[in-house]
Amino acid sequence: MSKVRINITGMTCANCAKNIKAYLENKNIKNIDVSFTRGEISYLDNQKLNKNEIINLITELGYSVQEFKKDEEKSLSKIEYYFYISLIFTIPLFINMFLPKNNILHNPLIQFILCTPVYIIGLLYFGKSAYGSLKIGIPNMDVLIFLGSSSAFFYSIYGWFLFQGTAITQKYLFFETAATIITLVLLGNLIEKRSIRKTTTSINELSQIQAIKAIREIDGKIEEISFKEIKINDVLIVNTGDSIPTDGVIISGNCVLDESMITGESTQIIKTYNEDVIGGTVIKDGSIKIKAKKIGKETLLSQIIELVKDAEKRKPNIQKIGDKISSIFVPFVLIVSIVNFIVSHYILLIDFQDSLLRSIAVLVISCPCAMGLATPTAVIVGIGRAAKKGILIKGGETIERIASIKNIAFDKTGTLTTGEFIISKINIIDKNYTEQDINNIIYNLELHSSHPIAKSLCKNLSRKSNRLEIKEVKERKGVSISAKISGQQYTIGSSRIIKNNKDFDLFLLNEKNHIASIKIKDQLKYNLKDTFKKLKQYKTILLSGDKEEKCKNVAKELNIKHFFSEQLPNEKIKVINSLVNKSPTAMIGDGINDAPSLKEATVGISLGNATQIAIQSSDVILLNNKNLDQLPELLQIAKHTLLTIKQNLFWALSYNIIAIPLAICGLLNPMWGALFMAFSDIIVIGNSIRLRFKKIF
Repeated sequence: MSKVRINITGMTCANCAKNIKAYLENKNIKNIDVSFTRGEISYLDNQKLNKNEIINLITELGYSVQEFKKDEEKSLSKIEYYFYISLIFTIPLFINMFLPKNNILHNPLIQFILCTPVYIIGLLYFGKSAYGSLKIGIPNMDVLIFLGSSSAFFYSIYGWFLFQGTAITQKYLFFETAATIITLVLLGNLIEKRSIRKTTTSINELSQIQAIKAIREIDGKIEEISFKEIKINDVLIVNTGDSIPTDGVIISGNCVLDESMITGESTQIIKTYNEDVIGGTVIKDGSIKIKAKKIGKETLLSQIIELVKDAEKRKPNIQKIGDKISSIFVPFVLIVSIVNFIVSHYILLIDFQDSLLRSIAVLVISCPCAMGLATPTAVIVGIGRAAKKGILIKGGETIERIASIKNIAFDKTGTLTTGEFIISKINIIDKNYTEQDINNIIYNLELHSSHPIAKSLCKNLSRKSNRLEIKEVKERKGVSISAKISGQQYTIGSSRIIKNNKDFDLFLLNEKNHIASIKIKDQLKYNLKDTFKKLKQYKTILLSGDKEEKCKNVAKELNIKHFFSEQLPNEKIKVINSLVNKSPTAMIGDGINDAPSLKEATVGISLGNATQIAIQSSDVILLNNKNLDQLPELLQIAKHTLLTIKQNLFWALSYNIIAIPLAICGLLNPMWGALFMAFSDIIVIGNSIRLRFKKIF
């Protein structure tokens, strides 16, 4: 099933997104996600309603749909037009408070003429949104702003007509309050939208990598095409300084490639014929031709972008606190505002105007939006920062679980070790053979095997071995391979072909005579000891299907105090369940046999070159499989993202707990209230943006 994305405009706060989602879910649209930060609705294309019908439902609520996102940097957006127009009319109204009473700006008619365009803008921007939220029974923040500004506007008209031509009229005029509330909140929303754009900068930067031209070769002719026009098996030419247009395989030439923007690995690598390349990576030197293997949404870069976009969908549990408060916040504030007016005017006998201003201040200073933005903005920045480092985190919920981790269990082969085997020791039984003879026989036999160990040994022996004439090759999968060399039958295999085999891994036979025993060693990945020093606050466990001696050696070298060897997949699950029952546990693996354990762990982490089932079973993918440097970074990013969410929620709650009582007591007039409310969201967003640049080590 494909995912449908619809760009939407007109959302003024995070609660708008919740309202749209609730409304569409009531219309039986399932698996829907509405993102205020990205201005986007996404859902799986398996609905009873088609896209046009869903768009009609959205527009019924008062929101607009864009087929394509416009470049907001090049032209003024609607909110910018509204703000600048409002500002022009509001400045004279605001200045009038500091001018002598005989100034023309004190004339009620002039004030009405100046305030009306601003109020109409408020009606179009806040009123439309407020009506849409009331229509579905979930009032949003715009209801508060619209009621507050409308109360000041219509009370001013009432006082103007009731006391027209008398000196007392001025006491009833609050046109400047109505206009200032609307203008300041528009300013806050404008800054908020620009700030939110910075929280999604990682998505934009990744998307821009795809916005490149490709050079395609067809029948000897060369043409320039866009990323979207690339087709499977297209031959593309890529030169020094160019980005690889899409995932493919080199069919000609060689190059030095920088894959840091995808994998986070800063070391440049050499790629040559028949090697895979990733779309978005940059050629630092060389020229190649590639054949396109994956296009569009199938490329690795597109999948990374999709993962980052979907980060908000799986919400952390901590967000539920903000969501619960936000859901009852607006009705609560409306009740507080009304009760405040009644108590102030009828019980405390405070004059009508002051009581009204207190109630308006309560409406405009309250801000549920900050609580709605506290989590998603931090999650987007955190996951975006991780993605730029080659760490793919599947959702905000995962971040919260990563931050809670106490234990980390590691698979050995391919995770802690390179998977590249070398011969560490040869014990020659038959003294008629030299070590060179043994190396030659091993090399020529293993050349005909596809087993990973065979490939590694051939790679390491190729420079010091000679090719021999070989006949009648026979392989028993996972056991041995045999062939005739110079008329004699040679076999190399595992412990299954010989007895008394405790100390060695492979055995070489001539006919049935044991001529040599071979011990092989799987090398540790680069910089692994430094990585484990950064993990000293965690309990580390080695969990492997390999022999006890090998696991013991690796554990000793990396200072891992707990290890489990010769573990079958079902036994690995038991160990993981035991660890999870005591404290949150992460499992890192790359093989098919690791997939069940990855699923059972609190957090499953796989590597970029892992099997497909391991990647699907995991919550996090570390794209750099050469070392585990990304692991400490992942843990720190998660911790600091969760800390940022907590800070944001603390600010949002504290702001409202302090601000609303001040407004009730009359210590804040509505204009100051609008100013503080407008900037409360910006503080939350600014704190989230800080996470992009924050030192985490």
